[in-house]
Amino acid sequence: MLSHPLAEGAELRALEPWRAEEFYAFVVRSGAHLSPWLPWAMDIDEPAKAERWLQGYAEDQARDGRRVYGIWLDGLLVGGAGFATFDARTGNCSLGAWLAPEARGRGLVTRTARLMIDWAFGTRGMVRAEWSAATGNVHSIAVAKRLGMEREGVLRSALALGGVRHDVEVWSLVSDRR
Repeated sequence: MLSHPLAEGAELRALEPWRAEEFYAFVVRSGAHLSPWLPWAMDIDEPAKAERWLQGYAEDQARDGRRVYGIWLDGLLVGGAGFATFDARTGNCSLGAWLAPEARGRGLVTRTARLMIDWAFGTRGMVRAEWSAATGNVHSIAVAKRLGMEREGVLRSALALGGVRHDVEVWSLVSDRR
């Protein structure tokens, strides 16, 4: 996928290592908003770290593993989404997304996640897509609900961020191919 329209002025594209400077600028702009939920938002504090982070995804994608995409709005990188895990052998994947505060309320994350799930199920034959969110991340949990996912449970104290332990809700969608 080189580019896929999401809404007026918005598109989904591969977020590749050559976009590290742009990704780093996004993290600088949105890091305070993202850091309560995403450990990498605190770790990427220079362009070289952004490039290494994106390179890790590129290498995994080359092995048919996890992959990452960016969300652009009017030419500006405002968010992203990725398959945190992608295992075609078992038919299981997990995904998540993030968005700058100024881009919220447009359905971009829900449309992105729907495209990713449709591709994983329809093109790649995946059977299970999982979404995890800290219990306090109401926006992420709302996306899981809009996607029609089922809440499977809570992993207690499973996520450590900034010295605080968070419970994590696990949501999933299962293909009709089971």
